[in-house]
Amino acid sequence: MRGFWLLRLLVVIQIFLECISFEVAANNEGDALITFKRQLNDPNGFLSSWDSNMINPCTWLHITCDGDDNVVRVDLGNMALSGSLVPELSQLASLQYLELFNNEISGSIPPELDSLSNIASLGLNHNALTGNIPSTLGRLRNLKFLHLDHNDLTGDIPNELTCIPTLLIVQLSHNNLSGVAPKFASNVVTHFEGNPNLIQ
Repeated sequence: MRGFWLLRLLVVIQIFLECISFEVAANNEGDALITFKRQLNDPNGFLSSWDSNMINPCTWLHITCDGDDNVVRVDLGNMALSGSLVPELSQLASLQYLELFNNEISGSIPPELDSLSNIASLGLNHNALTGNIPSTLGRLRNLKFLHLDHNDLTGDIPNELTCIPTLLIVQLSHNNLSGVAPKFASNVVTHFEGNPNLIQ
């Protein structure tokens, strides 16, 4: 009988710990998104549902989660947002799609985004981003679509990008990139036009 009650106690403890673990994970993702929201100007109120008092960001508009309530999509394209990206976005460990195209987001691309190990699509095109393309993006081993076109990015195209095995599209047109364009695998569609100082 004593063993039976001990087993039940262990089961209860395990459930409790799993609940705590889920809440901490949800809080981390929610905190990261709230930090990003605070760096943005949102003139049309698209992010009004992003409430820091709500533990689970899966209830927020423009956020998609998987069955385990991990954030897998952030869809903020065409929202007239301005402001900057934040390193805290790297805490979205299950993120597969980060779509921020057609806004007025400025500043640099955080090198910490290399922690987004599950990301398949990085859509930062048609913004006002400056600085270099971080070489750390070459660590995104599941990335298929890299859209950084129509910004004001400078410097070389990192050779590290050519090592991403899953890449299908690299769209870097209409920036101020320079140096020699690296050679990508034959199955990768590349767009480098509109970079007058880039040697192709």
